[in-house]
Amino acid sequence: MVCRFARDCCLRHHGSKFVTKQLTTGLRLREVGRVKVEAAETLALRVLGWLAGNDELFPVFLGATGAGIDGVARAAQSPEFLAAVLDFLLMDDAWVMAFCDAEGLAYGLPMQARAALPGGQVEHWT
Repeated sequence: MVCRFARDCCLRHHGSKFVTKQLTTGLRLREVGRVKVEAAETLALRVLGWLAGNDELFPVFLGATGAGIDGVARAAQSPEFLAAVLDFLLMDDAWVMAFCDAEGLAYGLPMQARAALPGGQVEHWT
């Protein structure tokens, strides 16, 4: 189930047809191009909704990002902010597991989504 906050942000960002498809059929991060990015953004919005529903973790997130409660919905329209949401979640394996268990997702999905957003490309030094 998706938090209403995340659903509403996602509806404003992507439009109802895309959101309905993504939220009912699940994420398809293996697809290439814009769909992959949109699926990653949708997952990040789901993470944001999960964080917003967590009374202990949401204030930590706000403090870490410098975002205020009033500005989160506006910031959620930015791919860079959504990347920061995933970066925050990925800081702790316990958070990843709790989110994925709550959403019924594979544990590796947040990392895949992060790779699809700005700054998520893995540098190969060899």
